[in-house]
Amino acid sequence: MTTRHLLLTILVLTCLASAASLAQDAPHPLASCGTPVATDDGWRIAPPDAVGFDPAALCQWAERRLATPRDNIHAILVVRHGQLIFEQYFTGDDERGGRPLGQVAYDRTKLHDLRSVSKTVTALLVGIALAQQQLASLEQPIFDFLPNYADLRTPDKARITLRHLLTMSPGLAWDETITPYTDPNNSAIRMSRAVDSYRYVLSEPVVTPPGAKYTYSSGATELLGAVLHNATGQRLDELARTVLFAPLGIGEFEWLRNADGNTAASWGLRLRPRDLAKLGQLVLAHGLWQGRQIVPRAYLDDATAPQIQGAGPYFYGYQMWLGRSLVHKREIDWAAGVGLGGQRVIVIPSLDLVVVMTAGLYTNLPLQALLTSDILNYLVLPAVH
Repeated sequence: MTTRHLLLTILVLTCLASAASLAQDAPHPLASCGTPVATDDGWRIAPPDAVGFDPAALCQWAERRLATPRDNIHAILVVRHGQLIFEQYFTGDDERGGRPLGQVAYDRTKLHDLRSVSKTVTALLVGIALAQQQLASLEQPIFDFLPNYADLRTPDKARITLRHLLTMSPGLAWDETITPYTDPNNSAIRMSRAVDSYRYVLSEPVVTPPGAKYTYSSGATELLGAVLHNATGQRLDELARTVLFAPLGIGEFEWLRNADGNTAASWGLRLRPRDLAKLGQLVLAHGLWQGRQIVPRAYLDDATAPQIQGAGPYFYGYQMWLGRSLVHKREIDWAAGVGLGGQRVIVIPSLDLVVVMTAGLYTNLPLQALLTSDILNYLVLPAVH
């Protein structure tokens, strides 16, 4: 062997040895899978095994997620017994209010669209307004708060109450589920682009008696936003900051607006997943956060109880979906805020558990429903002892 070949061989072997050493020393990208970082945001942190939770299956799924860009889940968080025990973020394509952001490397500091989970937050603000006597009762007719639209009041529409808006049963014509969001004729899209979103909703004819039938309607939630604005004198985002987010220690958020400048009560909120988990914990704890009653307990008891038959097998409360899962032959009830694209905050009282998911599956309704359901039913719930 020539001196040159000998030197080249030594160099190659040295590089291979160094690479092997680095591979052994470098931590696996998910070596600390799901381990939350303690900060000053108000969350208590606990190891999963201390609260009867085994994250192994979730971590195995997370490894596959890194190799499967199609499964565009962005975050999974788990809270048990009031403590954050699992927190994992991913990189994926995302949007802000429907505008592409490209690839986003998510972590605990970044805001995420909540889409229709915004509806659940709007409902929490209704409960607070009731407690502060800015609203007298859920039986109040909505036109009591909408004097600028008195010209649209008819005998049928005059019967619509706050309760009907909360349960999506005002009886107004609405097509948000048959016509896709990509079609400009979708009722929610037409409303969000209208010169006056509230007038657009209230101009629709009554097709069923108020309270008789559930019809998924972002328009109903937008009217709740209008009522709250007029009853409290505060724009919806400022009201949320004052009476809900500040008490929870939530300082950073965005609440996007419809084309007419009104805060988009039904879809516009952007929060960090940790802060969304706080809202889930608030619901789980019957409105309490760190010893302070923020939302009335009785109101939340009603909000998370079946008020009307929703879509498919699900009941509907006040802007919350109510369902059940079957795990190890045990039926487990849950209440959830659900948003387009795979946004979820799921409250499971019997397990003292909150699960948060965010994702970017805005154009794939079957996949977002399948993935989020599978993560809940086959990864998270079976991990609880």
